[in-house]
Amino acid sequence: MRIIAGTAKGRRFDAPQGRDTRPTLDRVKEAIFGSIQFRVPGAVVLDLFSGSGNMGLEALSRGAKQAICVDVSPSCGALIAANGKKLGLAEGLTVLCQDYERAIEQLASQGIRADIAFLDPPYASGFGEKAAMTLFQKGLVAPDGIVVLEHAFAQPPVFGEGPWQVSAPRKYGVCGVTTLIWREDR
Repeated sequence: MRIIAGTAKGRRFDAPQGRDTRPTLDRVKEAIFGSIQFRVPGAVVLDLFSGSGNMGLEALSRGAKQAICVDVSPSCGALIAANGKKLGLAEGLTVLCQDYERAIEQLASQGIRADIAFLDPPYASGFGEKAAMTLFQKGLVAPDGIVVLEHAFAQPPVFGEGPWQVSAPRKYGVCGVTTLIWREDR
């Protein structure tokens, strides 16, 4: 795994061993960051289901103010912290080792507002839609903030009416990426 752009461009970092995680491919990461590149500098970023910290670390390298990486696995949490140090990005990095629901509750109680939230849950879990809606309901998404949800393209998420604008899923092999933008005026 490597950082694509920014202060740590081209530097490699470690991914969790085994098949329990599915790191975001470079071409998918490049497409996502290409579409949100002007939102990243100075942003508060939330990376749920973080695994290696791939998306949060990329955001820090590109100038995000803070990246909060959340993963339920203690070994992933340790790996994310180690990757942050290895890449020289530890200063803006916060790592939470807990399930996403507990993390959302904790961050909401602290008044955190994410400008960008990356969600890459296990595809068959159904956690993606629930996590996205909970972020909005708990006020963790800043006005005009964006939620980027990775999912199986064959199983796109379904979102009801609400104060968000939903993009059509983009396809990258078996991976689909759907974005939601918080619109308080809707």
